[in-house]
Amino acid sequence: MNIDVKTVQRAVVGHGIAHDSAAKQIAGEASYIDDMPELPGTLHAALVISPVAHGKLKGIDPVKALAMPGVVAFVAAADIPGHNEVGPILPNEPLFAEDIVEYVGQPVGAIAAETYEQAVKAARAVALDIEELEPVLDVETAHARGSYVMPPQILIEGDVDAALAASEHVIEGRLEIGGQDHFYLETHIGYAVPGEDGDMVIHSSTQHPTEVQHHVAHILGGLANSVDVFTRRMGGGFGGKESQPTIIAGAAALLARATRRPVKMRLKRSVDMSATGKRHDMVATWKAGVDKDGRLRGLDIEYLARAGNTPDLTGPVITRTLTHSDNSYFVPAARFAGHACKTNTVSNTAFRGFGGPQGIIAIEAIMDQIARELRMDPNHLRAINYYSPETGEVTPYGQAVESHQNRLVEVTEAIMASSEWERRRAEIDAHNATHPILRRGLAMMPVKFGISFNLTSLNQAGALVHVYQDGSVHLNHGGTEMGQGLFMKVAQVVAEVFQIGIDQVKITATNTGKVPNTSATAASTGSDLNGMAAYNAATAIRGRMANIAAEHFDVPVEEIIFREGRVHAGNRSVSFGELAKMTWAARVQLSEAGYYATPKIHWDPATLKGRPFFYFTYGAAVAEVAIDTLTGESRCLRADLLQDCGASLNPAIDLGQIEGAFVQGMGWLTCEELWWDDKGRLRTIGPSTYKIPGSRDVPREFNVALVGNAPNAEETVYRSKAVGEPPLMLGVSVWLAIRDAIASCGREGLSPHLKAPATPENILHAIDDIRVRSGAME
Repeated sequence: MNIDVKTVQRAVVGHGIAHDSAAKQIAGEASYIDDMPELPGTLHAALVISPVAHGKLKGIDPVKALAMPGVVAFVAAADIPGHNEVGPILPNEPLFAEDIVEYVGQPVGAIAAETYEQAVKAARAVALDIEELEPVLDVETAHARGSYVMPPQILIEGDVDAALAASEHVIEGRLEIGGQDHFYLETHIGYAVPGEDGDMVIHSSTQHPTEVQHHVAHILGGLANSVDVFTRRMGGGFGGKESQPTIIAGAAALLARATRRPVKMRLKRSVDMSATGKRHDMVATWKAGVDKDGRLRGLDIEYLARAGNTPDLTGPVITRTLTHSDNSYFVPAARFAGHACKTNTVSNTAFRGFGGPQGIIAIEAIMDQIARELRMDPNHLRAINYYSPETGEVTPYGQAVESHQNRLVEVTEAIMASSEWERRRAEIDAHNATHPILRRGLAMMPVKFGISFNLTSLNQAGALVHVYQDGSVHLNHGGTEMGQGLFMKVAQVVAEVFQIGIDQVKITATNTGKVPNTSATAASTGSDLNGMAAYNAATAIRGRMANIAAEHFDVPVEEIIFREGRVHAGNRSVSFGELAKMTWAARVQLSEAGYYATPKIHWDPATLKGRPFFYFTYGAAVAEVAIDTLTGESRCLRADLLQDCGASLNPAIDLGQIEGAFVQGMGWLTCEELWWDDKGRLRTIGPSTYKIPGSRDVPREFNVALVGNAPNAEETVYRSKAVGEPPLMLGVSVWLAIRDAIASCGREGLSPHLKAPATPENILHAIDDIRVRSGAME
């Protein structure tokens, strides 16, 4: 691939062009599924969900509900003509419960009525006969009972036991890592419209239209070619709309087939939070062996992950946790084990970072603990354990951290300088020495994050590009827009290839009928995959157009240059639109289906070895916090972030992604707490009980920058790098800074026992604990 062929400047790529929906969103003109004009006869649907965490489903009685005003139909497992199955990877994940219910909120059926309010009311009136069974509600109980949804994953490199035995110091610890709800602005929604010959059109708020297509077809007992899925935009996704939308779309389609009427299903916030999966909470325990200088010699980490009642995406989530348990540090001998614990709670699913954040917070807690117990500067400890930028060391899973790609030293030294670490560290230490109530903390952390899907086959994409006779361009690709600016970035790529204005490129809804067999927009691969597929399509068309231009000007094709909306041959030129018409008149194709498959990657899921990632992206953060030792309240006062985006396709969008990811990561680790009662009922099911960060939680001093002059060493589209997930991990710096503030309440050499999230309650517990261990409260 030679990105620069026949272009002389970057006219569009690399410019901070506004997200294509931004103005429409501000004006209230951006159309979401619930804004679409409803077709005549549209019904509204609601899920009927289990009120108990575990039990035998002995009967379902919808008679009372069906007699209510406006109610038209009820469906359950027995009414499914095809397969009662929505598992994204492994089978036996039912759309509707049949014999057993396994969590509070599990769908057992769906009901359709003339209005949304009638459907919601009727759903509550469906009588369920359930014989309650004892639920398992926590991972440690499940682990003790050997209750898992799939076999464990164990990644081994070297002789860990021997390395630990030979180490001068062995540090042991445990960390409880909380989950996180996606809390997208737009809850799950699907609109199913039946057609002739058994066809079904689905408008779905999904990151994975192809998966919705396939599962709806299987539920209805048909083939994929009978289902067409459209996704113009989502009101947020964050991974929560990767596998879960099949439930909503499947139920709506089933009711549409049964009634022969369009059916819309949108979930109330409380039902959405009860019935759909979240970030996996985990318990991590470890032993770390280090030499006298603090260098890692062996590392043994075990994760207990809350899978919930079915596998969903737990397997690959754990894989990514294990492959990010090294983060930025060379580990000569490693044993990373992950257990997918089965609990009677909702099946957890994808969430921005997809297991990586859990692995990274674990290793950062380990490094922080080692530094404190050995009384070393934590930044020095980190630095001496970085993957070497000279030798190209290899990760525990077998991928080399190649020297020419390694930016760890670059980003951490830059962030230390720009954040004025030395001055602020001295000021904070002086403050803490004289202020017993309000304590401050400071922490720096690096991030090395791998980019590609764990499952190699998912690393492919398609795009469809048409050039019309007036020079306008129609663009469609397999990526979905959830607010992250993907559509604009891919449009910029196409505009750059043709050297035309961005306003000449029409962005269109993702549609399984135009680009088939797509992967989810996930794993931070949206721009890499779809951008390159669109680049390949546009480049093929441009090549054909260049041949026509060469004939027209009677020059070699090498002399044809596309620039500023015109096509040049020396001093002569025609407009892009004129050349398009000439190309059509010559009966040369102006349409192309582009395709791209990520090169170099391979993975053995049995041994957990290979090269799962095309490249790594790097970042670093410094966070400063204050805590109130009487109330446990915390506040992030300042954050300095530096992120490697390669040669950014759109710096403005990338900066927004970094800011949003950091705040979302900070929310996960400070205020977003999921809590189930002893009956397995999630009690944090709305904004009154589940607290996401607000505008006042954003650090009052917030410095965000991209690494400059840093094109990707791998051949990505215009040498850019992914940005969606990696910056979320930078939020771990806030949690580390809170630990630092708590540590100032105890004697030197002690490491705080702080759970994540660092809620006021957990901060107070950690302060009390470190004071007791310091002898201050005996």
